[in-house]
Amino acid sequence: MINKALLNPGSIVVIGGSNDIHKPGGAVLRNLLEGNFQGNLYVTNLKESVVQGIKSFQNPAQLPDVDLAIIAIAAKFIPDTVELLVKQKNTRGFIILSAGFSEESHAGKLLEQQIITTISNAGGSLIGPNCIGVLTPVYHGVFTKPIPTLNPKGCDFISGSGATAVFIMEAGIPKGLTFSQVFSVGNSAQLGVEEILAHLDESFDPLTSSRVKLLYIETISKPQMLLKHASSLIRKGCKIAAIKAGSSEAGSRAATSHTGALSSPDVAVDALFRKAGIVRCYGREDLISVASVFALPELKGDRIAIITHAGGPAVMLTDALSHAGMQVPRIENPSSGELLEQLYPGSSVANPIDFLATGTAEQLGVILDFCDQKFDEIDGMAVIFGTPGLTPVFDVYNLLDQKMRTASKPIYPILPSGLTAREEIREFVAKGNVFFPDEVIFGNAVARIYHTPEPVYADSVLPLVDLKKIREIIDNADSGYISPEAIQGLMDACGIPRAGEFVVKTAEDAIYYAKELGFPVVMKVVGPNHKSDVGGVVLNVNNEAAVASEFERMIRIRDTTAILIQPMLSGIELIIGANFEPKFGHLIICGMGGIFIDVLKDVTAGLSPLTKQEAMAMIRSLKSYEIIKGVRGQQGANEEMFADVMLRLSALLAAAPEIVELDFNPLLGSASRVVAVDARILLEKGGTETETRNKL
Repeated sequence: MINKALLNPGSIVVIGGSNDIHKPGGAVLRNLLEGNFQGNLYVTNLKESVVQGIKSFQNPAQLPDVDLAIIAIAAKFIPDTVELLVKQKNTRGFIILSAGFSEESHAGKLLEQQIITTISNAGGSLIGPNCIGVLTPVYHGVFTKPIPTLNPKGCDFISGSGATAVFIMEAGIPKGLTFSQVFSVGNSAQLGVEEILAHLDESFDPLTSSRVKLLYIETISKPQMLLKHASSLIRKGCKIAAIKAGSSEAGSRAATSHTGALSSPDVAVDALFRKAGIVRCYGREDLISVASVFALPELKGDRIAIITHAGGPAVMLTDALSHAGMQVPRIENPSSGELLEQLYPGSSVANPIDFLATGTAEQLGVILDFCDQKFDEIDGMAVIFGTPGLTPVFDVYNLLDQKMRTASKPIYPILPSGLTAREEIREFVAKGNVFFPDEVIFGNAVARIYHTPEPVYADSVLPLVDLKKIREIIDNADSGYISPEAIQGLMDACGIPRAGEFVVKTAEDAIYYAKELGFPVVMKVVGPNHKSDVGGVVLNVNNEAAVASEFERMIRIRDTTAILIQPMLSGIELIIGANFEPKFGHLIICGMGGIFIDVLKDVTAGLSPLTKQEAMAMIRSLKSYEIIKGVRGQQGANEEMFADVMLRLSALLAAAPEIVELDFNPLLGSASRVVAVDARILLEKGGTETETRNKL
């Protein structure tokens, strides 16, 4: 819980304040003083009577009551200090800058737990330990630089790494990025990124709150909390970008299904961010560029005009935008000739619009007006303008500033001359503008924002399934891969279409049921995981003698317990699968199936439960979507039916959280049906894993 003592304290004590501003306790006190904290400010220092002009309490027991304690002493002394502050000084807000806790050792973890228990039992709030602190309009409770001029319309920034927070501010501020408040959560012993974001959601004021949230996350401890509050904030009109750094192993259990092999914690992060509407970033400059795009008017379409006096950067930006799924459309407008007449000979208005190295600020203004008011084929304008240093370019950047404030379409200033035009850029930023120093990073950022979907707006309405039948099958099954008969029962209980099939253990039964199904048939071994690899799949078996011969051969394949017989069907081979990711829940994938899954590995993933909107978006985002849709006269697969199987799988996973891996591979899709012809389901029953799944 985040309380008033942490966010808006009337009094602050720096435990371990120092006259040495090169120590955390001295630096944070200096920043509090320079930030003009309006409440009562106290200091404790065992050896000093006055610290930076403030009376020092050499014995913390002599302190008056105080709302917030910022602590910068050795870890081993902190538990007793916290207990004194909680019980004797009514302190309910804590920021622990010190390291030496769970990030270092088991002993440190025990100290950390002791502190958490004391603070939580008193209803207090803790940031840290092992953090740089908190920066808000009320107080500058950090020991680092830079200290940005806080702007209510700037970014709320939450970081799991203090150093990364500093580096992002260091790089972002000169580019015009502004900040509203900054939270460095360190070890996240009590309050982590998720809890701070939840507070920003629950306290959101449409008139005063920042509408841009930036996150740097190293561990997602509470994905469901992150999903809930990020999507809520975005629905309220906010924009969120996040770096998720680090990767972890999928676990000690080896994946034996295609879905398990293609899933990972990082795939789950992608799925979570997509479901929430968070723009994922992959580095500091990437995050800064995305945040800078957020600061400008929203792009309503994907068609960009590139306006430049330098050919090379325009080509690179064109490539970046095109590769990222944006358009740089050729401008063939009736007004094009009129524009060309106002530019120097040799200029081009085809897009990129090149008005030459000799082009003037006035000409740039005319180009921007045409793109904004007359070129309906354009949704936004990227202006690349640097300088070789022959003449100042204040007039160009002043013109850009004016047009950015008045244009109805967004204008993105790409200003690469950070050294030569340093003074001009500084003046441009001082007027409240952002800029982009690199055209390719900008292109990737604007494309990723445009292609990030809106958060899922409604809870998934799952198809009705036979819950009683599902639980009966699951409860009677053991951990491990379940039998074909059990799989058939689960699919029927969920309404997932499957090919007619029989499991046989004798050649006589094989012949009998092959005749029942009608020739030709498919024969598959039951038991081995990868049937094709061991010669355990035979297609187009079209007579009784062939059935008997293949049965005798296949039943001898290692680990084979029976033979599965199905009718020979045709269609596009598809796959739908599921894999359980700890903390995140079930991840559902879809893509091209059969041998294509091994070759193309073209799949998309979403967190269960899925909505129909998500399922359709997953299908349509596949690189092989044109095949599914039908290409060059070839019949495609029914997308609605494909999506319906995904929704029915969501319902199965909700009813049977013990499923850890599942493949429907392949499904055969045509215009009139999507039917599963092979399936595997792996259960993991009992223990904490099942308990965790049941809580999701």
